[in-house]
This record gives sequence, C-alpha cells and structure tokens, in this order.
Amino acid sequence: MKRKRCEMEEATKEKKITEIGSAIEELSVLSIGKTTIVTTKTEATTNNTNLPLKPLLSFCKLIIQVLDKIGPTMAVLRQDIDQNIQRLEEMWESDPIVYSNLVEIMRKEANEGSSKKPKSCSRAALWLTRAMDFTLALLQRLVKDMSQNMEQAVEESYNLTIKPWHGWISCAAFKVALKLVPNNNTFIDVLAGKDESHQMVQDDVRSLISLLIPLLSQLHSILELYEVHKLKST
Repeated sequence: MKRKRCEMEEATKEKKITEIGSAIEELSVLSIGKTTIVTTKTEATTNNTNLPLKPLLSFCKLIIQVLDKIGPTMAVLRQDIDQNIQRLEEMWESDPIVYSNLVEIMRKEANEGSSKKPKSCSRAALWLTRAMDFTLALLQRLVKDMSQNMEQAVEESYNLTIKPWHGWISCAAFKVALKLVPNNNTFIDVLAGKDESHQMVQDDVRSLISLLIPLLSQLHSILELYEVHKLKST
C-alpha cells in the first residue's frame, strides 16, 4: 500500500511539471470563482475587489512557455507578453503591499488619468488578457477536435482574439510565421508529461479551460470598468 502511494505521488509530481499542470496550479491559487464581478467603480471600491497580481503574472509566464511550443509564429505575441509582465512586476516591486492587487494598480492609473498611455500598467493588463483570450480560443479548438489542422487553429484563434487590435506590421509578421506552425501531434506531444497520453492531455486542457474562463470574465469586466478594453496597439 505504501509503495503504491509513493508511486501515485511520483506520478502527480511528474504531471505537475508540465506547462498545463503548472498553469492549473497557478489558476487554482487565484480562486477567481470566488471573486465578485463588479460593474461600477464604486462597487470595485466598496466590495474590495481583489485580483492577486503575482499568481496572475506567474500564469502569464507559463503561457509564454506554451506559446514557445508553437514556434516563431508567436514571437511577436511572446515579446509583448514578456514586456507587459515586466511592466507590472516593476509596479509591484515599487510597493509589494499596495500593488499586490491588479485592481488597485488600475484604480491608481485611472485616478491619475494615465490608464491609456502607451506604457501604462492598465494597457499591459489589457494585452496580457488578450494573450490569454488567444490561448483559451486555441485550446478550446484543439480539445474539441484533436485532428484539426494546427495552422488553421492558430490562425482562427489569432483572427478572433488579437488581430482586431494589432497594427498591420504585426499582422503581416504573423501571417509569414504562420507557415512554421507544427502539426497537431507535435504540439500535443510537447505539452504532455512523461508517459502521458493524448487523452490525458485533453483532460488537463479541459481543466485549464474551466479555470481560465472565469478568470477572463473577471479581467474583461475590470478592463471595461476602467474603459481600456478597446485600446489598440500603439
């Protein structure tokens, strides 16, 4: 019995080291399902709305690792994610207690009138949200149909979530890099842990999707609340 338990613990550890497993852990920490979604700035203040910044940024770093599996196609998006993470981390480092909550950062910038500036943290949060929108759309397509053409899945996800906000240069760069997208099996295989079947990967992805949907609902609510949700790339 003891040996069997040890084997199960080892299997769990192995599973946790995958990007998908780690992402599930980070989103579980956020406990977004328990967070109140607000519709006015007054409610945001009185309800003490909280969206922990550090777990959110840790999750975004895992998104970078997943996007790396797709290859050069995601180079532009990957760079944007990295820069936006750094911008929010710098704000957090300036006062880890006050700025442990993303909503507090966005409230500060709204009060200062700096939310829509090119280097604002609000804009960084917006683009991180769009990167998560893309990730969600892609994972939903792949888990629904494992035989779907990977290039088509990436292109459709990009067109739906990010292209409307990108400038023509970024759109053109993406179109060229799209030809380097791996086939489905390659992408699924690199997401899997040791001895993890495609079915197990699908189950993990479904778990991740179930956690990501309420997170994005909360983020979009906050972005709309502070009127930065329709900003395009500068």
